Amino acid sequence: MENQEQKPQPTQAEIQAAQNQWIRSTLDRANKHLAEKGVIPKTILDKESRYIAPMCAIWKIKSQQGKTYWVVSGNLPTDHVEVTAATNARDALRHFSFQWQLKADQLAKNSAGDKAQIDFANLLVNRAEGLYDLYSNEKLWTNEPK
Repeated sequence: MENQEQKPQPTQAEIQAAQNQWIRSTLDRANKHLAEKGVIPKTILDKESRYIAPMCAIWKIKSQQGKTYWVVSGNLPTDHVEVTAATNARDALRHFSFQWQLKADQLAKNSAGDKAQIDFANLLVNRAEGLYDLYSNEKLWTNEPK
């Protein structure tokens, strides 16, 4: 039997640093997305935002214009909706899941055989299903107010 070298396990500090970097990058993507849509972020409402690294983060962001938005970012398309669409981060994930299913259906119907459109529709369906799985996972939401 050969002596195989084992890779050293990351330290807790390294794990925390990687998670913090992931949080910063997903927040940067959320802020950039809003800015591209003409919304200037002002405040991140941390207590109501949630992240499930490395899959997705759902941010509650108040804009300089006074409106508040849910913004989803991570290993999926970044998207936003006004806060009135969902009462909490969990419900916002469900909202995005349903919206992306509808968008994917529309893209597929209107793609006229465009491979890029069909590929994006398939990506949306895949990510929508993933969001719904996260929404449905009770273990992720045990500390959430009902």
